[in-house]
Amino acid sequence: MKTISIKNLMVSMTAAASIGFAGVTHAEDPIRIGGIYILSGSAATYGEFAQKGIDLAVQEINASGGILGRQVEMIYEDSQGKASAAIQAARKLVYSEGADALVGLDSSGVAQGMVPTMPELQKPLIITHAATPDVTGKLCNPFTYRISVNVAQNMKAAALVAAETDAKNWTTIGPDYAFGHQSWEFFGNYLKDIKPDVNLMSETNFPRFGAEDFTPFIDRVMNSDADGVLISVWGGDLVNFVRQANTRGFFDKDMELMFTVGAATEVLSALGEEMPEGVHLSTRYWYEAYDNDINDRFVKAYLNAYGNPPSYNAEGAYSAIYAYKQAMEAAGTTDGQAVAKALNGMTMEAANGTVQFRAGDNQAMVSPNWGVSGPMHSEHGIRTLTNLRIFDGEEVARTIEQTGCVL
Repeated sequence: MKTISIKNLMVSMTAAASIGFAGVTHAEDPIRIGGIYILSGSAATYGEFAQKGIDLAVQEINASGGILGRQVEMIYEDSQGKASAAIQAARKLVYSEGADALVGLDSSGVAQGMVPTMPELQKPLIITHAATPDVTGKLCNPFTYRISVNVAQNMKAAALVAAETDAKNWTTIGPDYAFGHQSWEFFGNYLKDIKPDVNLMSETNFPRFGAEDFTPFIDRVMNSDADGVLISVWGGDLVNFVRQANTRGFFDKDMELMFTVGAATEVLSALGEEMPEGVHLSTRYWYEAYDNDINDRFVKAYLNAYGNPPSYNAEGAYSAIYAYKQAMEAAGTTDGQAVAKALNGMTMEAANGTVQFRAGDNQAMVSPNWGVSGPMHSEHGIRTLTNLRIFDGEEVARTIEQTGCVL
């Protein structure tokens, strides 16, 4: 029989204990998710609402045992509305903070700049807000997903609404970057296909994002022959636009007005009665539109936690965390490649119904919501939506071939 010295036995016991302790520590390390949103400037409200949705999801998930038996921890970075800042933030979150996955992005321009870096990071990204079709189109990659409506989906729905009006001469007012220009391009193309006799005016209006004075653009439209206007200004810019438009008598003109993100509750809360009645408003999710248990629970929890109704950005961010929970548990790991693969083609139940990440481009098949601004909500202090229409996500989506995505 081989003799083991007391010294060697103690070393072996210490090593075994160390291995066991290390294993326990690793199992209890939190899963870290990095959030990249606009947290400063005129659009910071969108980042704040996204944080609220995420924090609510994290609290619920952690209270029910976490993901893979581990708690979830969020780390936030400010994109500042700049692609360079977002890329730097993503690298910091992955390489320095140890983020297992990323969510975020409010700006289409930021998304266009950051998405090509995702294969370098080897971590999945779920976009919860930025709507440029490019990130699930010509810029697509196996690590990038979007859980919210994109411009092409929403503008197909917008064109279907616009085609039912009597407006003939259409123009636009939108931010002078990808979102504004792509909104007008897709809207115009879809509307022409549906109603060939409409006139897409050459006089268009693209104020810079963050502009403080919209009156030159408002006056230009009022003095034109336009009887239909697609307005894709958003965030704090949209609040300023509506207030300035009110003072100019813009809403007294006989025009069909279509606000592509006008029913964002961040905007409606800020404007109150200043948002006029009788204009077309869209949102990627309207909190009263969906009759299912998840939406009932989400809206109730959000109202209890924050005192106001959830926006589409809060819902998208909330659902993205649950998407990661489902994908990580399906993969049995937080490994970036494995989680990204689990997301591909995944179907989940969310507040806005059954959501599938389409396998060919990683774009969620979700429903644009369009309605008409109505009376003030007696409890929530925002305009209600009347004549609400929920469009089928697949029916308003482009085909994989049309997107240009090759995964």
